[in-house]
Amino acid sequence: MLADRLWIVVGFVVAMSVVLLMLLFRSVVVPIKAAAMNLLSITAAYGVLVLVFQHGYGAGLLGVDHAIPVSSWVPILLFAVLFGLSMDYEVFLLSAIREDWLATGDAHGSVVRGLASTGRVISTAAAIMVAVFLGFATEPGVVVKMIGVGLAVAVALDATVVRMVLVPATMTLLGRWNWWFPGRGFGLPAAADPAPAAGSAALTPTGIAGTPDDDVDPDRTPVSV
Repeated sequence: MLADRLWIVVGFVVAMSVVLLMLLFRSVVVPIKAAAMNLLSITAAYGVLVLVFQHGYGAGLLGVDHAIPVSSWVPILLFAVLFGLSMDYEVFLLSAIREDWLATGDAHGSVVRGLASTGRVISTAAAIMVAVFLGFATEPGVVVKMIGVGLAVAVALDATVVRMVLVPATMTLLGRWNWWFPGRGFGLPAAADPAPAAGSAALTPTGIAGTPDDDVDPDRTPVSV
C-alpha cells in the first residue's frame, strides 16, 4: 500500500511546491528547477540507503553486521522531511538572488551575489543538521539508523553539490529566463533599468559629454567630433 501511495504523495507535494513557488517568485522556470533539484537530493539519499543497508557497504561502521531491507515506511517519511528541508534552503538562496535581480537587472551578477550572501549561512546550518542526524545513526535501532543516514546524506549533498554548484550553474546558464512569467515578462521594475556607470560622462541633449543641466546655447553651431 505504501509503495502504491508513495507516487501520489510525491506528485501532490511537488505540484503544490511548484505552484506556491511560482506565486512567490513570479517565475515558471525557477519552481520547476527547484523541484527537480530537491528530488535529486532525495533520490541520492535513497540510493545511499540501499547501498549501505541492503547491499551492506559500510554497514559494519554503523554496527549492522548483515544486509537488511530498508523499512517500507522509511522512504515516504524521508521524502516528506527532506523535501521540506531542501525547499527551505532553496527559498533562502532564491530570495537573495531575486532581490538582487530586481535591484540590478543583472542576471549573472545576481546569482553570484546571492550565493555569496547566503552560502555561509546555508553551509553552517547544514553542518549542524548533518551532525544531529549522524547522531541518529549511533542508535541501536536499525530503522533509526536508516533515518539518520538518509537525512544526513541528503542534507550534505543538498547544501554542497546541489545548492552550491548545480543551482548556481543552471541559473547562470538560463540567465534572465529564470525570471520569465506569462504576462509579466521578466518582472523588472523601471528602477532596475541599467544606468550609466559611476564616473562615466553623461550625454546632454546635444550629444556632448557633460551633465544634463549644462547650459547650451541653441544658436551655437554644433561641433563635429
